[in-house]
Amino acid sequence: MIKSKSAIADGNGNFVIQQIEIGDPQGDEVLVQIKAAGICHTDWDSQSWGKPLIMGHEGAGIVKKVGPNVSDLEEGDSVILNWAVPCYQCFQCQEGNQHLCEVNSAVVVGNGVSGGHVRLQASTLNGVPIERSFSLGTMSEYALVRESACVKIAVDIPFASAAIISCGVMTGYGSVVNVAKVKAGSSVVVLGTGGVGLNVIQGARISGASKIIAIDINRSRLEMAKQYGATHTILASKDDAGLLEAAKQVKNLTDRGADYSFECTAIPALGAAPLAMIRNGGTAVQVSGIEQEIKIDMRLFEWDKVYINPLYGKARPQIDFRILQELYASGQLQLDNMVTRTYPLDQLQKAFSDMHHGLNAKGVIIF
Repeated sequence: MIKSKSAIADGNGNFVIQQIEIGDPQGDEVLVQIKAAGICHTDWDSQSWGKPLIMGHEGAGIVKKVGPNVSDLEEGDSVILNWAVPCYQCFQCQEGNQHLCEVNSAVVVGNGVSGGHVRLQASTLNGVPIERSFSLGTMSEYALVRESACVKIAVDIPFASAAIISCGVMTGYGSVVNVAKVKAGSSVVVLGTGGVGLNVIQGARISGASKIIAIDINRSRLEMAKQYGATHTILASKDDAGLLEAAKQVKNLTDRGADYSFECTAIPALGAAPLAMIRNGGTAVQVSGIEQEIKIDMRLFEWDKVYINPLYGKARPQIDFRILQELYASGQLQLDNMVTRTYPLDQLQKAFSDMHHGLNAKGVIIF
């Protein structure tokens, strides 16, 4: 049994820092000493999921113990943790949709609290079993996870940079490369330049897009977008309903509309906005995971436009995380400067505040 300082959500919109106890790994479980945990809007939302849980779903660290059925990891391995844990055996995994695993995926368990089937009794708070967010709970000094949730770190990379690969980077890059399959020489619009949007921009740059147009209401974030590959920026107005005025500027820049557009704002009212940005026959991708009911003017689909609502950039962790590591090692993927600020766990509230105020490309908890 090991003690672990952790951020605990109460299920009613609040969290506290408390110490939990974690048992030894069994079966294919792995005990990971967390070195860094990314901070995401999902982590903020997890405070209100109606039950106590250990927060955090982006992370990287070092394997400290392995269960008897673990085959590919050993003590001392550095790993990135993946929140969409595949089983590799179900229909969707066999189809190549590991992010939609029918056994472990967050698609099955709703809000993702229990995906991955880590033993509930393995982690306890005051003697009472407590769940881990997405069966990871990375905002904790230690995490007990499934072997299939771990991807080895194979390049020289700081843990803080490695930690952010497992959600925002994968989602943004994968939406471009795995989902939209952006072609070299094409035009791309990115709505929202937070952590995910910046990685959409990076994915578009790496894919060879010739025109990458970033749209945001925050001027400083647009300046940041240029660092990651945006060739043009549009400062939008909060009063621009559906970003239709911004869409006119896009069409002026692209003649007929962009080939691809990506919504990364998480604002329900902008769920249909990427359709206004693209040409006939173009592709719009709703990246941010809007789940609310919205109204769409069907004329926005005219003509032959494609609208895609993917999950997690169609991640295949053992394949894609390695590609992302290699892109980082070659200098094509910027990660170190994306980690704008790091925080100790005790400053998690400050980290959330900075996130909501748009001060960071990405904030990271360091242990």
